[in-house]
Amino acid sequence: MCLATTSPRTSVTTGPMEKVCIIGSGNWGSAISIMIGNNANRLAFCESQVNMWVFEETITHRGESRKLSEVINEEHENVKYLPNIKLPSNIHAEPDLEEACRDATLLIFVLPHQFLPPLLEKVKKVIDPSCRGISLIKGMDFDASNKKPVLISQSIEEIMSKNSNSPHPFSCGVLMGANVADEVAKGQICESTLASNFDPVQGIDMNERTRQIFDSPSFRVQHVKDVAGAEVSGALKNVIALGAGMIDGLDHLGGNTKAALLRVGLKEMISFCRTFFDGVRDDTFLESCGMADLITTCYGGRNRKCAEAFTRRRVAANKSQWDAEECEDLWQNIEAELLNGQKLQGTLACKEVYMVLESRGLLDHFPLIRQIYEISFQCSPVERIVDGITVNNSVCRL
Repeated sequence: MCLATTSPRTSVTTGPMEKVCIIGSGNWGSAISIMIGNNANRLAFCESQVNMWVFEETITHRGESRKLSEVINEEHENVKYLPNIKLPSNIHAEPDLEEACRDATLLIFVLPHQFLPPLLEKVKKVIDPSCRGISLIKGMDFDASNKKPVLISQSIEEIMSKNSNSPHPFSCGVLMGANVADEVAKGQICESTLASNFDPVQGIDMNERTRQIFDSPSFRVQHVKDVAGAEVSGALKNVIALGAGMIDGLDHLGGNTKAALLRVGLKEMISFCRTFFDGVRDDTFLESCGMADLITTCYGGRNRKCAEAFTRRRVAANKSQWDAEECEDLWQNIEAELLNGQKLQGTLACKEVYMVLESRGLLDHFPLIRQIYEISFQCSPVERIVDGITVNNSVCRL
């Protein structure tokens, strides 16, 4: 399959040229590179070449030991993480992080967030002083000293702005939505939400310019200003999807139960956002980053798939007692077996959210999230997932 098509390049541009770099080359990073690469070829304000930083791996390809970056550049295909789909020829896989990001004006972050801090320290030394960022990372950090969640985009801004060469603070938005990577890469119609608050440059609306870099006929992007609402929804839906997978793994439960879980899950997502972040808008949850992303992830995402496997294996083992170490090992084994080197973000997000709620004494107000965590990591019986739905009468409204 080849979606790496080109359209006539626009001939009129104002304002500075854009040099885009994608930091991450997994399943989602490779899929989004198709949209960005095609648009960079088309938009007059973009340099045609788009660098994509690749964490170098040695793979076996056609019977030979090869470097992944070399295969991507020669065949225009990420044969490990997005096989059988061609990438635009202007996507350049670069294993040297600093070289990939040199003079970039727009950084696209799409990698597990636990790897970010050391990378950002290198990146900020070589980017253009006007550079901004968009995070596609679905997760959050936890500030233990202040007992509060921290947005990944906020962490990026803080690290990139500290002791940087730029006279301006680094600004980072997010792109979140109902986007299963393989379906996006195949050109199936979908939507996504860009949340950002970039200042204009030379009279140019940088939010709209950024939207155009992602938007395509099959990948429709809407812009909102509510970064917190969009980003937290992207993290929490992975937690709720674990619960959806648990229901799928219990054969005596069906569609009605799963629908109830989605309703309660959305309710807890909204309550969490309102509790910990100011300025969250109700209509954000009606965008692709909210309800739509929750639905897609609970029916087709990797977190749902792995949680179903987790549940079925626990049921099949027919053990009355599991210890925490056994549950951790089970998650790790499932990740290794089912995700082809990708990371399972829902379990990490679940731990982070639980720490936030526990530190504030709010667990009783979020019974579904609590049950998902206790089943996943405290070895509570998997059948108790329904308790998170049936007792959900006191969701926090602080």
